[in-house]
Amino acid sequence: MNKRRVVVTGLGAVTPVGNDVDTTWKNILAGVSGVGPLTRLPDEYPAKVVAEVKDFNVEAFIEKKDARKMDRFTHYAVAASKMAVEDSGLQITDENSHRVGVWIGSGIGGMETFEQQFETFLNRGYRRVSPFFVPMMIPDMATGQVSITLGARGFNSCTVTACATGTNSIGDAFKVIQRGDADAMVTGGSEAPITRMSMAGFCANTALSTNPDPQTASRPFDKNRDGFVMGEGAGILVLEELEHALARGAKIYAEIVGYGATGDAHHITAPAPNGEGGARAMKMALEDGNLNPEDIGYINAHGTSTDYNDKFETLAIKEVFGDHAYKLAVSSTKSMTGHLLGAAGGVEAIFTILALKNSVLPPTINLETPDPECDLDYVPNQAREQEIKAAISNSLGFGGHNATIAFKKYEV
Repeated sequence: MNKRRVVVTGLGAVTPVGNDVDTTWKNILAGVSGVGPLTRLPDEYPAKVVAEVKDFNVEAFIEKKDARKMDRFTHYAVAASKMAVEDSGLQITDENSHRVGVWIGSGIGGMETFEQQFETFLNRGYRRVSPFFVPMMIPDMATGQVSITLGARGFNSCTVTACATGTNSIGDAFKVIQRGDADAMVTGGSEAPITRMSMAGFCANTALSTNPDPQTASRPFDKNRDGFVMGEGAGILVLEELEHALARGAKIYAEIVGYGATGDAHHITAPAPNGEGGARAMKMALEDGNLNPEDIGYINAHGTSTDYNDKFETLAIKEVFGDHAYKLAVSSTKSMTGHLLGAAGGVEAIFTILALKNSVLPPTINLETPDPECDLDYVPNQAREQEIKAAISNSLGFGGHNATIAFKKYEV
């Protein structure tokens, strides 16, 4: 089969470090952390800090009456998608709408809506539960509402693979275009997990950092890391078939060339020993993209700031890249954004693409005490100007989901 080439033509983001791509990227390169005190919930959790979206005005993107019928994760998805499509310059019309699809994932969907409506049910009975409860809660509604808002009538789906969701979504959307089932896809991930039950659940399984200092709580690959920091937001890409993009004179950020997805078949939360599943996902993405290990100059790591993830991901990179592992750059932008769960892969794909396009690598901040088991070049504490030709982004999720997407500089 002749694979169609697929390029990235639009980017949109809502993150803890900015409510658009330009602000977010500027802050990432400056090493600005979006982590701060937990303000949205009572101070009753051992985790005292989170990475909240700040000063987000939903009415700039969605009419007030419509916004009331959506959970926050859908607000973020619609906003980021509108920004991405505007950035791409893609006009969605009656003539082409059936060839424009949407594939946006969410790890846990409308948890906030579920909690609020369950409280209403307990206190006031089923008759007072909102008729919009189910459509607000289900994870596919980000895709559904974006499709409705944009008028995109093509391939329409939603991925739920925990923390690998955003990367799986982009990879699957890439394949839709590559095989000819769409000419353009709006894709990525969205999440709004800073809720009472989400925080309770992650605190109960001791996954969250209990470091009370917002500036140092998220510290991937550092010896003193003690868990991840919960984040929220959305990262959305517009992917487009190359000839379709060229025909309309679109700007091209990068080419997406490879996708790998594997399962650990090991444990519900812990990664497979030595990161075996993640290593296979990286190898698959390289093979799919016809890339050699030496072609990769940068990896945006999953890098959650948990003990097992950082250690095993490092081992997986060494397994895949051999001696080249010590020559390439690896960074975890979760040191600044926190962990956006299902949205992480979408936001981190944007960072990977911009690193390629602008020849500058985002740092891993708070990397102060080297861990002997994490001994690669993690771009510590300061961004680095460096020309790279190809890069990958990793996402690893509960349930043993592993996903990697590979990008390279666009060349005619």
